[in-house]
Amino acid sequence: MADRSAPSCHLRLEWVYGYRGHQCRNNLYYTAAKEIVYFVAGVGVVYSPREHRQKFYLGHQDDIISLALHPERVLVATGQVGKEPYICVWDSYTVQTVSILKDVHTHGIACLAFDLDGQRLVSVGLDSKNTVCVWDWRKGKLLSMAPGHTDRIFDISWDLYQPNKLVSCGVKHIKFWSLCGNSLTPKRGVFGKTGDLQTILCLACARDEVTYSGALNGDIYVWKGINLVRTIQGAHAAGIFSMNACEEGFATGGRDGCVRLWDLNFKPITVIDLRETDQGYKGLSVRSVCWRGDHILVGTQDSEIFEIVVHERNKPFLIMQGHCEGELWALAVHPTKPLAMTGSDDRSVRIWSLIDHALIARCNMEEPIRCAAVSTDGIHLALGMKDGSFTVLRVRDMTEVVHIKDRKEAIHELKYSPDGNFLAVGSNDSSVDIYGVVQRYKKVGECIGSSSFITHMDWSSDSKYLQTNDGNGKRLFYRMPSGKEVTNKEELKGIQWASWTCVSGLEVNGIWPKYSDINDINSVDANFIGQVMVTADDYGIVKLFRYPCLRKGAKFKKYLGHSAHVTNVRWSHDHQWVVSIGGADHSVFQWKFVPDRKLKDSLHIAPQESLVDSNSDESDSDQSDVPELDSEIEQETQITYRRQVYKEDLPQLKEQCKEKRKSAASKRRERAPGNSIRLHFVHGYRGYDCRSNLFYTQTGEIVYHVAAVGVVYNRQQNTQRFYLGHDDDILCLAIHPLKDYVATGQVGRDSSIHIWDTETIKPLSVLKGYHQYGVCAVDFSADGKRLASVGIDDNHTIVLWDWKKGEKLSAVRGSKDKIFVVKINPYMPDKLITVGIKHMKFWRRAGGGLIGRKGCIGALGRTDTMMCAVYGWTEEMAFSGTSTGDVCIWRDVFLIKTVKAHDGPVFSMHALEKGFVTGGKDGVVALWDDTFERCLKTYAIKRAALAPGSKGLLLEDNPSIRAISLGHGHILVGTKNGEILEVDKSGPITLLVQGHMEGEVWGLATHPHLPICATVSDDKTLRIWDLSPSHCMLAVRKLKKGGRCCCFSPDGKALAVGLNDGSFLIVNADTLEDLVSFQHRKDVISEIRFSPGAGKYLAVASCDNFVDIYNVMSSKRVGICKGASSYITHMDWDIRGKLLQVNTGAKEQLFFEAPRGKKQTIPSLEVEKIGWASWTSVLGSCCEGIWPIIGEVTDVTASCLTSDSKVLATGDDFGFVKLFRYPAKGKFGKFKRYVAHSTHVTNVRWTYDDSLLVTVGGADTSLMLWTYEVEGHRDSRQCDSEESDLDSEEDGGYDSDVTRENEINYTIKALSTNIRPMFGIKPHLQQKEPTLDERQGVVRPPVSRALPQPEKLQTNNVGKKKRPIEDLILELVFGYRGKDCRNNVHYLNDGADVIYHTASVGILYNVATGSQSFYQEHNDDILCLTVNQHPKFTNIVATGQETQQICQLQLLLFMSGMQ
Repeated sequence: MADRSAPSCHLRLEWVYGYRGHQCRNNLYYTAAKEIVYFVAGVGVVYSPREHRQKFYLGHQDDIISLALHPERVLVATGQVGKEPYICVWDSYTVQTVSILKDVHTHGIACLAFDLDGQRLVSVGLDSKNTVCVWDWRKGKLLSMAPGHTDRIFDISWDLYQPNKLVSCGVKHIKFWSLCGNSLTPKRGVFGKTGDLQTILCLACARDEVTYSGALNGDIYVWKGINLVRTIQGAHAAGIFSMNACEEGFATGGRDGCVRLWDLNFKPITVIDLRETDQGYKGLSVRSVCWRGDHILVGTQDSEIFEIVVHERNKPFLIMQGHCEGELWALAVHPTKPLAMTGSDDRSVRIWSLIDHALIARCNMEEPIRCAAVSTDGIHLALGMKDGSFTVLRVRDMTEVVHIKDRKEAIHELKYSPDGNFLAVGSNDSSVDIYGVVQRYKKVGECIGSSSFITHMDWSSDSKYLQTNDGNGKRLFYRMPSGKEVTNKEELKGIQWASWTCVSGLEVNGIWPKYSDINDINSVDANFIGQVMVTADDYGIVKLFRYPCLRKGAKFKKYLGHSAHVTNVRWSHDHQWVVSIGGADHSVFQWKFVPDRKLKDSLHIAPQESLVDSNSDESDSDQSDVPELDSEIEQETQITYRRQVYKEDLPQLKEQCKEKRKSAASKRRERAPGNSIRLHFVHGYRGYDCRSNLFYTQTGEIVYHVAAVGVVYNRQQNTQRFYLGHDDDILCLAIHPLKDYVATGQVGRDSSIHIWDTETIKPLSVLKGYHQYGVCAVDFSADGKRLASVGIDDNHTIVLWDWKKGEKLSAVRGSKDKIFVVKINPYMPDKLITVGIKHMKFWRRAGGGLIGRKGCIGALGRTDTMMCAVYGWTEEMAFSGTSTGDVCIWRDVFLIKTVKAHDGPVFSMHALEKGFVTGGKDGVVALWDDTFERCLKTYAIKRAALAPGSKGLLLEDNPSIRAISLGHGHILVGTKNGEILEVDKSGPITLLVQGHMEGEVWGLATHPHLPICATVSDDKTLRIWDLSPSHCMLAVRKLKKGGRCCCFSPDGKALAVGLNDGSFLIVNADTLEDLVSFQHRKDVISEIRFSPGAGKYLAVASCDNFVDIYNVMSSKRVGICKGASSYITHMDWDIRGKLLQVNTGAKEQLFFEAPRGKKQTIPSLEVEKIGWASWTSVLGSCCEGIWPIIGEVTDVTASCLTSDSKVLATGDDFGFVKLFRYPAKGKFGKFKRYVAHSTHVTNVRWTYDDSLLVTVGGADTSLMLWTYEVEGHRDSRQCDSEESDLDSEEDGGYDSDVTRENEINYTIKALSTNIRPMFGIKPHLQQKEPTLDERQGVVRPPVSRALPQPEKLQTNNVGKKKRPIEDLILELVFGYRGKDCRNNVHYLNDGADVIYHTASVGILYNVATGSQSFYQEHNDDILCLTVNQHPKFTNIVATGQETQQICQLQLLLFMSGMQ
């Protein structure tokens, strides 16, 4: 059975044995429902002692290490470790996520605490600064963050009696924080003489600024404000790990195994010593206590949870046990009873009842245990030890039968033979020993074929053969009991295996990913009856595969919960359960096996949701049964939107060219031209890789995008207006529900989304900072307040925005593969769907995160690639279009039906009030009723249906449809070929806009005396465009190959076209029919030119470095220009038609004489004197100034001179169109520049009368027309050009004072060099007595104005008498900061006071008394000051200082009363 699909049965987590006591504290609480909440491995557990039942929260993907309970005791916050750790706030009733807080911490989250009303949550990170963060957790929004301490922080708590105050404690410190605005400011606790400075492990806040804290030596320190006022000595005999405050008082738990209860004034009530109770033992250490009413919960270091009833305090009840710290490897199941045996490095072996979910026996051994096996009769339990010995115990009373040590290295695997006669023992010294059970475990054989340690073994059913796996991934066979290796393939053929736990072998090939290191699967166990097997790996994942599983990269279902390595996994004897054990998390998980037939009954139960689909994530390999990807989609997924250089990089690049700038700035440079251009019309629409990007606005205009331009098209007047805020390709567009605003997303290093008004064409909001490389999908919510966007980074990040505020609400990694569409649920703005390559996901917002669930397909098939999606008439219904032409109908997350809608992919879908409209690759628009039961009408997009008013010609029948929108009685359709059509409901189709199809456009020629131009593109079409106000395509001809250049003859009757295969055609300019064609070259024809006048000669330049000259009349080649060392890029004739100027890719400027093509050398002064018929060259002294400073990075691709020879237009690789004065002599000329194309502008041409500039963009396929505006008649609208690359000093330099201030560098003075000049012998060279510090090797930090480094204090000097230091009080400050600040003196209180600043002090000067009062919270120079003018906020002042990180401008608001 080579089925590579995932099995249809699944596993459900039923019980977790264990509790995380080690390295954690304060992680065990009662919820409001009297359930107990704690965590183990990566699972949050809610345990009901009444029903003996567990519920699980599975939203984490790594070890949980911190937990906090909300004051209402229903919600729980948990924090995990990991590279990008996050905090989940979840509901303990439903175990569903409420909010996710992410993107701030690194390494892990060490502590969490809710404030009194539960609105805010504080968290502490495990990063080097132990960052403290305060969150508005419901919104998922960070309110404030600050570095916590240089050493670990162990506990943090809100002061429940003072708002905005927190206390944190840790290694040798305690800090008292106040939250003011968004700034967290700490004050260190002063230990003084009252107690030793030591590590504080836990704390609790009380009334009147009193804080109680538990110290490492077992004392309790009592703080008032920030001062230590008293200590309660010997509260515990060792460190106090946990302190819990409740209505009755406080409970503390310590390393001494005692729990103490204290009243509200911290007077002792009682002590409970757990070591002395029945279940107690020496070394018991308490990590967590929780006191509620008359119950106390205690969590211990060794993974036990005790419940104590106060009036029977000497009889604690043990409600949960697990293995202690140390790796857990050994697992065996009883052959006839529902029991599991585990053994660990904690040297204990334990027997668990899978029915009662309880530990029923435990026995401590001498050595760490590495493997276990139960004999076939269930009487003996064999344990393999780390020291190379093994022990056999009787199961019923755990007494020892035998202990044998034949090996030096760890025993990693042992198994009893099915007939019960032998025990095979595999060790790390590469051998397997066979022992006879009946002969009191006498050694009877040895297998020595392996070259590495033994990892797995299986017996054959007849006990005659043994197969082994070793660390090298080798699979070997042995005859039993002798241990002779079997190499004969025939002998092995018919063997039936009693069990299958080996990881290598044909039957389990499929468990390995296609590319994998052999050691990352630790354990396998096959269920022969159910034809499934389960695996355990190094990534914390338990997987379910079909068995046998022959082909690599099989599909599976995966289950998360374990945090790190899952070391072993086994089926129970009756295959009802799977038991898995975690190495480092030393927990035991029991999973219920749900076979297929039961699955159908449980379909109405929603799957347990989690952040990572733990439910059923199909594996990553390509499915064998997946239909071929449609060619169009395939093509689209391969487009990369990465650029070598982004426009955002320009400032940096210019910065790197500083030297060039300096030399340029010193020379006089030509001014920019006075005339300018304005974008007038754009031919083109981006359909080939975008969808649903075409809409009617409120006023009936049409909005869409092409290149970097948002276009609003008025179809009555055939005019366009442009949004030019983007600077690179726009990839998506969505319209606001009121149809007045539009959101567009672009390509960019840090790509932006612009929301703009279609009436005023002004931006309302720009969103940046979260998407790398580009934004491929956007959608507004139904109320228009939110916006969802998807990026084209590797994770296709999904972000939900409050776009008016510019605030990110939530974000999540979407998918590894491309996502095409995002849609927000119109009824519930917290829900959304995304569709993409083999992807259909339903998301709901949870604070700063989004939680996704895959669409459940059930028995209806497999996940197809989805191309479009819409929501239906209720909040549960969603519809998606697939790449195979089906429409899928979803209720909640379940697929309930599919309907065949199109041949080929369904690219676009639009929901109407009653029904839907779809469009597909088949070129058909279909109208449907509201349940997709009936197709009401179809429209085929055909040439025959084109109405007479069309602005162009349809290139082919049934073009692929990429966008559909309805409104104003019409259906608007956008096609892959770059056409926008309006379909009347009665049938006729009007073509409104069109451009070239996918492929680069290079060829451009303007007609010598008509407003017409021709373009030729890699899309294999030649097109003629009308540039007069009718703006339409007049003619089109398909070519056998793409083309890169074209040129009209001087009389305008013929048109020459150069093709990419080295041939060229001359066609009739009206009918586009062939007149003549030639092929003399193999490489692309890059430029083609008729000689002026009668057009006697035609020069044809190719990429193989030659220019051929043809006599047009005789149709013969008459000359060849040789001598270029690279491909030809540009050509121009002189007026006489005798001289040809040529530019090459090697930046050579060459001259050839026509017609023979003889090479000429002409000095540059002479070149300027020659009259040229056209100038499209980019080299030479006349156009030296057009090359930008960063000329190495970007090429000027095209230029064209106006007929009066005054203005040179250029296009470059950055998508800029620029105008220069001609001649542009001298380097780095000044210019006006215009952005509308996205990347390369491949060609620019003036029309015959210079009224328009025509430009084409390479990959953006657009043809743009710009009107040329002469200096005089320019209206006063703002010029959309940037004048120049660099602003040189000649623009009226600075005043000397301004220059000086501009150059001041505000580094922190205290940290820079000494101000006072020094003479004489430097102190460190003088002979001197070493100080006490030096003798003891203490290094003091340099003097610094920054926060003091934490001192490693010598704690012994407490008793020494010192003279008390008197306090200094600031009385008077002379001076005022005027040298480099401005507007920093103000009157307050109607002129009675003056406020100003100097140094780091804000000063309030009373005019009448002449006295000063001071604001001294700053710790470095104040640079600015302002007074709030609003009558509501009288006397409020803000001052800003310079700090180490200048970016963090600390604005401290202070009342001018100086409090």
